Amino acid sequence: MNDSKYMNLLYCTIFALFIFMLSGCSDFLDTESRNTLTELNQWENEKNADIYLNGIYSTLDKPNTPDPLDSYTDDNDGGPYWASWQWKQGIATPEVRGGYPMVQDDVAHGFMKWSNVYERIRKCNEFLFEIEAHKMNYSEEWINQRIDEVRFLRAFFYAGLWQHVGGVVLLTEPLDRNTMAEEELYRPRNTFEETYDFICKELEEIVNNGYLAVKYNNGDSDAGRATLGAALALKGWVELYAASPGFNSNIPVAADGTGATPEQIKMVGFGDYDLKRWERAAITNKKFIDLFAGAYQLFPNMANFWSEATEYNSEVIWDRQLMRNIDDLKSDFAQKGGPTYILGKYYTWGNFCPTQELVDQFAMENGLPITDPASGYDPKHPYKNREKRFYDFIVYDGAPYKMNWMPESDTIYTRIDEVNVSKNQIELGQSDVTRTGYYFKKRMDPDWEPSSWGYGINYVYFRYAEVLLNYAEAQNEFAGPDASVYSAIDQIRERSNLPSLKETYGAKAINQAEMREIIKRERRVELCFENKRWYDLVRWGIASEVLNKELHGMKIYNSSPADNSGEWIYERLPLSSHPHVFTQKMYMCPIPYSVITANPKLIQNPGY
Repeated sequence: MNDSKYMNLLYCTIFALFIFMLSGCSDFLDTESRNTLTELNQWENEKNADIYLNGIYSTLDKPNTPDPLDSYTDDNDGGPYWASWQWKQGIATPEVRGGYPMVQDDVAHGFMKWSNVYERIRKCNEFLFEIEAHKMNYSEEWINQRIDEVRFLRAFFYAGLWQHVGGVVLLTEPLDRNTMAEEELYRPRNTFEETYDFICKELEEIVNNGYLAVKYNNGDSDAGRATLGAALALKGWVELYAASPGFNSNIPVAADGTGATPEQIKMVGFGDYDLKRWERAAITNKKFIDLFAGAYQLFPNMANFWSEATEYNSEVIWDRQLMRNIDDLKSDFAQKGGPTYILGKYYTWGNFCPTQELVDQFAMENGLPITDPASGYDPKHPYKNREKRFYDFIVYDGAPYKMNWMPESDTIYTRIDEVNVSKNQIELGQSDVTRTGYYFKKRMDPDWEPSSWGYGINYVYFRYAEVLLNYAEAQNEFAGPDASVYSAIDQIRERSNLPSLKETYGAKAINQAEMREIIKRERRVELCFENKRWYDLVRWGIASEVLNKELHGMKIYNSSPADNSGEWIYERLPLSSHPHVFTQKMYMCPIPYSVITANPKLIQNPGY
């Protein structure tokens, strides 16, 4: 790990402890005692102010949870112990889990938690206020850069909450109960559209200002700070999210059939359809591709993408810094996923178990989906001749498994084998072993043995492949499958050693609807286990279709189990005892009851 990353993260840790000591002296709105302290030294120079800003960066969520957002989708079967299991029973109310039915761990899910987000917003607004008040202490260059960093962070925090609840209360200044009237402290929610407009306007101004670096590379002293690339990528994603049918319609998907009032409809969508929203998303993502062509490009081999050595590679746009075995910076991600047993030793909780539905999305090496009669897929040998991403991301029965930290290679068997019993044999009960017949390999650290806090690979929010996918989808919806759509998708496919779309489908013309399905499949495969699938299910309005169905695993057994002399049977196993209930209101989370009670001006989301 480079020294600059260590020093940046050390400052974050110091500041976090500093804030903890101050927190006992002041509550959410009372800033008097804190101002007394900070007026003396916090804002007297750039170095001290940077420590405060680093503290804001330190509030970015970490992947420290056994219950990632993918567990709320049809991609992962995470087990019965966590919030997702309760949520998938349809248990979602403004009171459940304190009003946060999708939150298992604050450190990982704070982005969708009202109280956490507004604490972060308060810190951003306070920073901006104090910098203006003490601007004589700083250089113009420093002020311009730091202000746009914090404006980006504030937009990022708002965007995270907006994706889960819709319209939020937009605050751009610190709140002070000592100087503000009640109507200034307790404000109504802004609409979905107003929140969207605010986020996009902030990000556009940041990009146009040009004060931030385009990108940082591994070893740069400011690596981990906001960049122009991060701002434009976030804007492109927010625009794509909003342009999608779940929100870009007369009746937003979260309001459909819920008896929503006109005011509630405006909280969870636009309340009308506009094709130009797709165009806007396409323009922004194309701008990223063209403007930053020299700075961002696809990393050549996804098998090596996730490691400390390749942090800030050419594809990484925006990430959250982590470091192994450093308090407040370390992650336990490695202990939660990957094979439970490696070389016969117990290592992980087995929480990340790909479903058969996800596995089926990986193409054959000829580029065709397994459902195509010409693909060559053989259900008796389902793991032969699949695309490269399948072998890079998924641990299947009979998969070779070799990480750099391992003294020798292992072979992972998830089959039911009475002759050669495997510790990783599919478990239909509630142990840590896979319940689907699969584990995942993506994002596992190749260099360090899995341990409780031994994971230090930065958490990537955005990478260049997603920008290409965002552009392809928006452009296809706006103008149809033109050459630029083909090009964007082909770049991603070719990295996985897949033939181009034209090579795959020959002279057949791909229409808009067919291209839409190709793009959806590419997104699901390329971005699997990066906590993206949930947002796609919501914005496409298909969660109520796919999450009300049984999911499946793969049960493998021999027709002659006593001696394995028979045929190996591959049987799609329904996960029938696993909950799969999704109601319309669950497209959006509720506003917690405690928040509504504290501020009666807030409108609750439809169905709650």
